[in-house]
Amino acid sequence: MNLSPLAQDFVLHFGEMGSRWGINRTVGQIYALLFVSQRPLNADEIAEALAFSRSNVSMGLKELESWRLTKLQHLPNDRREYFSAPDDVWAIFRTLAEERRKREIDPTLSMLRGAMLVTPGTDADRHAQARMKQMHDLIEMATMWFSDMQRLEPATLKQLMGMGATVTKLLEMKDKLKIVAGGKKARGLK
Repeated sequence: MNLSPLAQDFVLHFGEMGSRWGINRTVGQIYALLFVSQRPLNADEIAEALAFSRSNVSMGLKELESWRLTKLQHLPNDRREYFSAPDDVWAIFRTLAEERRKREIDPTLSMLRGAMLVTPGTDADRHAQARMKQMHDLIEMATMWFSDMQRLEPATLKQLMGMGATVTKLLEMKDKLKIVAGGKKARGLK
């Protein structure tokens, strides 16, 4: 299997980025290869295309399976397992976000909730606990917002994301309307 220069650049880049995202280079490259491949690949094909050992490919595929980022399938009259990336990029995004939340955000929230239950003994502890509460509240709010966003249909989410700063303008208009409505109410007008 020969990779085109375009595919090769993508695979190499994903390998480099993988280490910044908390996965190793090999796993990043395997995923990138599966993502751009026109058909499902078996482990031998992946090893050959990336010049990796078969054992590295197997370990990388297990990692990707634990993240729910690969689809496993069997082909007729072939005992080998074939792997592909999900077709829907929104599904991939949702899966990544959910897995990162489970692995990174949820343990942090649990730790912060436990810290809120501790009775602080010193001013330094009270200060630290107050700062941790601020962090907890922000992460909790962001998590709830993100959960709401994940429930939206991809078309709606795409439309919302495309609005960008327009959302800010709508919120500013809403606040102005509240002020106007409050002024009318104070003057006894409808």
